[in-house]
Amino acid sequence: MKTMSFTHSPRGRAPLQMLSRSALAAGAALLSQAAMAVNNLPGGPAVRQLDMHPAVTKIAEQQHALHYFMLVVCIVIFVAVFGVMFYSIFKHRKSVGHKPANFHESVTVEVAWTVVPFLIVIVMGAMATRTVVAQKDTSNADLTIKATGYQWKWGYDYLKGEGEGINFLSTLDLNHRLMSDSGKPTPTDDYLLKVDNPLVVPVDRKVRIITTANDVIHAWMVPAFGVKQDAIPGFVRDTWFRAEKTGDFYGQCVELCGKEHAYMPIHVKVLSQADYAKWVETKKKEMAAKADDPNKEWKLEELVARGEKVYAANCAACHQASGKGAGPIKPIDGAAVVLDADKTKQIKVLLNGQNNGAMPSWKQLSDTEIAAVITFTKNNWSNKTGQVVQPSEVVAARK
Repeated sequence: MKTMSFTHSPRGRAPLQMLSRSALAAGAALLSQAAMAVNNLPGGPAVRQLDMHPAVTKIAEQQHALHYFMLVVCIVIFVAVFGVMFYSIFKHRKSVGHKPANFHESVTVEVAWTVVPFLIVIVMGAMATRTVVAQKDTSNADLTIKATGYQWKWGYDYLKGEGEGINFLSTLDLNHRLMSDSGKPTPTDDYLLKVDNPLVVPVDRKVRIITTANDVIHAWMVPAFGVKQDAIPGFVRDTWFRAEKTGDFYGQCVELCGKEHAYMPIHVKVLSQADYAKWVETKKKEMAAKADDPNKEWKLEELVARGEKVYAANCAACHQASGKGAGPIKPIDGAAVVLDADKTKQIKVLLNGQNNGAMPSWKQLSDTEIAAVITFTKNNWSNKTGQVVQPSEVVAARK
């Protein structure tokens, strides 16, 4: 009886080699495709990034120089200390006949290991002090902007300088949230960094950022600017930057602020002075067009149409477009508080939040926006209540 063997037959070996090569080629193609699917994001993270973001401010440049200087100092100390230690262990070991020396209270050694580290620390501290002091000098700013952290978005108020009076919320783009929820996001250069309203500033102008928070501790950080400042409820802190290049720069909240901490990006768009002036003019016209009289009486259809946009921008990420919720997120479709004839109950939920912050407060929305989104939820899906919430009712509930 003959035994057939592909491993030892020249003819049998060929198919196996072809299969192996095909598998390797397919694997390499997949890896290459995956690697090329996402590109470096200018002003943001790069593919396989190991080093810090390229600096676009003087402060960031100083931070980088300090980092490398400290790294070199630490490496030199490491090599010197462990080099002497291992050399001594090897050269003066007992097996080659060396006997331990018997000495103590060496003034030379005591002075050396006290003075040398002291001088190293003084040099390192002196170099760091210049940068730390400069980081805290927020005086003479050309533009002052308040950044308020909310669960989970940023609110920006232009307090002083060109653009004074402008304010808006900056929220993660809904499509990116849906990609994340799918579990299989499409390869995207700015994945989870795209927002609906980026912070816009002029190039080569000192921008002071005042940080605070509405609920828990957040932190405003843009690596390319060398900026990181905690935003703490009840406290006002500040930092600053002067961008020397136009472009888009990205960061994130870097304090663990709750279950959607990963969905709180920062996008800063730096424009030329002329383009920034145009943006300010356009933004103010948009705000004037959206300004609503809280005493205006709206029709049901008008509020539902307005509320649908507010819901899509702020609520659909958690409660879903279907209103069914997901996981621990409660559904709005058929919810008792939505169907309740007492409209103040739902108004209070939006103003104050509930479930220990699982449902955050939305008091940062305007009275008309809150009235509109409540009216929308009360008259959408299976919730056909016919109830209308007017902005004046929200105004009364805020008091």
